[in-house]
Amino acid sequence: MTSDSAETTGVQHAHIGTAPAGLIDHPRGAEPGKPGDRGAFSFETITRLPDSADGKGRGGARYGRTGILHTPHGDIRTPAFVPVATQGAMKAVLPETMREAGAQCLLSNAFHLYERPGEEVLNEAGGLAHFMNWDGPTFTDSGGFQVLSLGAGFKKTLAMDVSGMKSDDVIAEGKERMAFVDEDGVTFKSPLNGSLHRFSAEISMRIQHNIGADIMFAFDELTTLMNTRGYQEESVERTFRWAQRCVAEHKRLTEERIGKPYQALYGVVQGANYEDLRRHAAEQIASLDFDGVGIGGAMEKRIIGDICAWICDAMPESRPRHVLGIAAVDDIFACVENGGDTFDCVAPARCGRNGAIFTRDGRYNVKRAEFKHDFRPLEEGCECYTCKDYSRAYVDHLLRAREFNGFTLATIHNEHFFIKLLDDIRASIDGGYFDEFRDATLARFYANGSRG
Repeated sequence: MTSDSAETTGVQHAHIGTAPAGLIDHPRGAEPGKPGDRGAFSFETITRLPDSADGKGRGGARYGRTGILHTPHGDIRTPAFVPVATQGAMKAVLPETMREAGAQCLLSNAFHLYERPGEEVLNEAGGLAHFMNWDGPTFTDSGGFQVLSLGAGFKKTLAMDVSGMKSDDVIAEGKERMAFVDEDGVTFKSPLNGSLHRFSAEISMRIQHNIGADIMFAFDELTTLMNTRGYQEESVERTFRWAQRCVAEHKRLTEERIGKPYQALYGVVQGANYEDLRRHAAEQIASLDFDGVGIGGAMEKRIIGDICAWICDAMPESRPRHVLGIAAVDDIFACVENGGDTFDCVAPARCGRNGAIFTRDGRYNVKRAEFKHDFRPLEEGCECYTCKDYSRAYVDHLLRAREFNGFTLATIHNEHFFIKLLDDIRASIDGGYFDEFRDATLARFYANGSRG
């Protein structure tokens, strides 16, 4: 599939009623009276990293690559960073601004959109992209993250250090369990009003089809690193059974939803830190008719690249790979080198709202006293909207005053930083200088012991 594939479908890009100008109302592969054309979604590899003696994949393989992810609502050049618009919106930032910041695609949370405004509203609006006035591809997660965040109560689950005791009943301090897993699915207690909601493989598929994103994920169970080995084994098998059900329901709904574009379905590989479980889960997911794979679950920072390589060992090259919830600079390099194509994380926006600013020279907090009279941009040489027009002193003032403009300006810069980082990594792979760029970038970023 090429970028000209819209012409081959016989469907023209058009606008209806009062639809905002620029939106694709008839995306690739959507024809009246027919199910979505699966051919509108594909992955095209451009450049592959050469294998090396220290490659983490089988035979020294390094699975890092550049490519083009073709979707009904447009193409994504990979590797790419996917900003998180949890509830169909980036907090304090308009979709148009995210496009200006360089974003190619956005990811939203199926559980939160199910709670409000509701899947029916999004379906009636013509899908997530149309609803939020985003002219480009979209992702939705499955609700699987809430199995952990509402269950054990942990919000940060990736690149963790394992130092605590093993427990299958672990709960974050000050939290109550609000997600209860059984063989058929999960019962959630709403964080909004305490009402109970049921998610299963079939329900997650229905919700995500109605939301209408280009790429969605199979329903899975996200465990913590503190769960016992026995529970991790049970969870991997349960996630596989749910994956089988997701594939079946996805095919049924695709045939039923006439005139809609095809939505790609990614299976999710779990297994925590265990190599044998990760390889086993990857082989299970690879055996099913998925369009791509999500590399999910809690994992230690020290082996994050290894885990990606274990999974890619089992995956067909034609399937794109999305790494869920990663936004530390060294983790991104490790995951790209070992096969990650797309990445999402809430950290850039969340950190920005709290004053943490990412730059090529590390991460700093703009609310420190030394920046009160600093009229330089957040990062010297940065081309983002914030850095071209506003100073550290002004952003510091806005954040201290809790003015929403401060959230906006800090978020724009941080999202641009990660979008540009992935753009530069992509250029380095195509240009044949990835190793040199990785080493120089990491040395500069962490020179002062910066986090992130």
